[in-house]
Amino acid sequence: MMETGQDEVRREAPALCTRRLLLRAFAESDAGALYACCRNPLLGDNAGWKPHSSPGESRRVLEEVFLRRPTTWAVTDGGTGRLVGAVGLLPDPKRECPGVAMLGYWLDEACWGRGLMTEAARAVVGYGFSQLGLEMVTATCYPHNERSRRVLERLGFRFEGVIHRAVQDHRGVVSDLCSFYLPHDIRRNE
Repeated sequence: MMETGQDEVRREAPALCTRRLLLRAFAESDAGALYACCRNPLLGDNAGWKPHSSPGESRRVLEEVFLRRPTTWAVTDGGTGRLVGAVGLLPDPKRECPGVAMLGYWLDEACWGRGLMTEAARAVVGYGFSQLGLEMVTATCYPHNERSRRVLERLGFRFEGVIHRAVQDHRGVVSDLCSFYLPHDIRRNE
């Protein structure tokens, strides 16, 4: 469990609204939309997971990864309610101190290049600092994932370095990760 400095334990993420998005807790009814997004090989390859091969796989992932997570949000279009991505604050497996969480996210390819993930991640990072009492938020991305890197840079994250041979993907390919951090005291672009 992520230590956040909060005594209250939530069972699901609170709703967060931005100019164009509604960030809300995932629901079982999101399985079909999750499959529609996550079957895209470009999405999985940029995030490090296997593209979903069936609606059943998406239901399993929804249950195991997204449902009832107090710091994981479904990113939905504020006008239509359509699921377009996910964003969350997770325990950072590379850090063992309290007050630190790792930002993770993905966005449906049809929404790339519109600043939506920057908008969603800004809301979640702000929530992490103001409501969870985090001292630092970290993030990693593959060196080839320039879009993800730009999201982090727009949010004010600092490049920390490259973690060599950091992960092995679903195909067995070993890759480096670029590591970033954002201390609470240097947040920008609020």
